[in-house]
Order: sequence, then structure tokens, then C-alpha cells
Amino acid sequence: MYCIQCGIELSEGQTLCPICHTRVYHPDIPVSNARPTYPKGSGKAEVSPRGLLFVLTIFATLCVIVPLICELIFAGSISWSGYMACGVVLGYILFLLPSWFRRPNPVVFVSVDFAAITLYLLYINLVTRGDWFLSFAFPVVGVLGLILVTFSALTRYLHHGRLYVWGGTVIALGIWTALLEFFLWLTFDLERVLSWSLCTMIPLSVLGMMLIVIAMVRPLRDSLERRFFF
Repeated sequence: MYCIQCGIELSEGQTLCPICHTRVYHPDIPVSNARPTYPKGSGKAEVSPRGLLFVLTIFATLCVIVPLICELIFAGSISWSGYMACGVVLGYILFLLPSWFRRPNPVVFVSVDFAAITLYLLYINLVTRGDWFLSFAFPVVGVLGLILVTFSALTRYLHHGRLYVWGGTVIALGIWTALLEFFLWLTFDLERVLSWSLCTMIPLSVLGMMLIVIAMVRPLRDSLERRFFF
């Protein structure tokens, strides 16, 4: 004889489970006055992830459409509502779009994310009639996107040499900070070509070289890979 709640084996003559104290059905116990015992449930309704995403999608759509309609009605043009609508679309692409897929491919979605960021910056540049997109935003965002897409592809499809990938990526990010300051100088005519970027490029380059050296020393490499990647 077993408990209907926790499944523990019971001895003859027991009327209550010694573990969960559930009343035990036994032929010698009259059942007319006994209250039926059922497994206890949580009593909480589960929220469907797809349903939540659908609700958030409807809310994001309203956040895009309503400001555009209101500004067109009251101002006859689109200014601030365009920034808001594009920002909502960008946020949806960055944070909610991958949730619709069971196994989102990071290589694809990182590429889509940076493409969306680039288009958003292009929209701002066109609306404000600026001249900073091609000389600053496009190369800066493009290089950063290329680094992160390459990192995502290598970590997803390579099963060995991950420390080399991490080390190379850290060094590339350090170089990217120097490129960021260079394009700032080139676009906005700043006084110094490189100043604060050296404070990030040098430590990141040293850290990246350390990871590459560790990857070349097998005992250190195996220890780190077991700790962080397996």
C-alpha cells in the first residue's frame, strides 16, 4: 500500500502518511465519513509566453501608431512622434523579437540588431539634416557590429579555441574604442586624435593578450574552459 500524495510505501494499519500526513485509504477504515484527499496544487494559473508576447506586441503597435496619429492631427507634421515610433520599433527588435523563436540564432539576431540601430541613426540624421552619419555613425556602428557578429558566429560554431576567440574579441573592442575617438575627431573636429580611448584600449589589449597566452598554455586553458565553458 502506498500514499496517494507522496508515493511512500506504508505499513498495514496506518491511517495517515508519516511524511505528508495524507489520509490513507484502507479497507478497514470506513469511507462514508472520510473526506476525499486530493493532491495539492499550486492554485496559480500559468501565463502563456506567447500570449504575453502578443499583448506586448499590441502595446508596442499602439505606442507607434497613436503618437503618429495625434501629431498629424494636432500639428499636421511628424517630428517627435517619429523618434518615438522608431525608438519603440528598435526596442521591440532588440528585446522582444528573439523571444518569438524557440532557439534564436545569435548570429542572425545580432546582425538584425545592428542593422536596425544603423537605420535608426540614419533616420535621425536625415530628419535633423545632419552630416555625421557617414563620417561617424555608420563606421562606428558598422565596425562594432562586425566584431560582435564575428564573435557570435565563432562561439556558436567553433567547439574549440574559445579563449582565442574571447582574447581576439577583447583586443578588437580595445581597438574599436580608438576608432571611436578617431571618428569623433574626424567628424566634430576635436583637438586631440587619441586621448581617453588609450585608457580603454591599453587595458583591453593587455587582457586580450593574457587570454591568448592562457589559451596557449594547456593546463591553464583546460582549467578555465572547464570552469567557464563546460
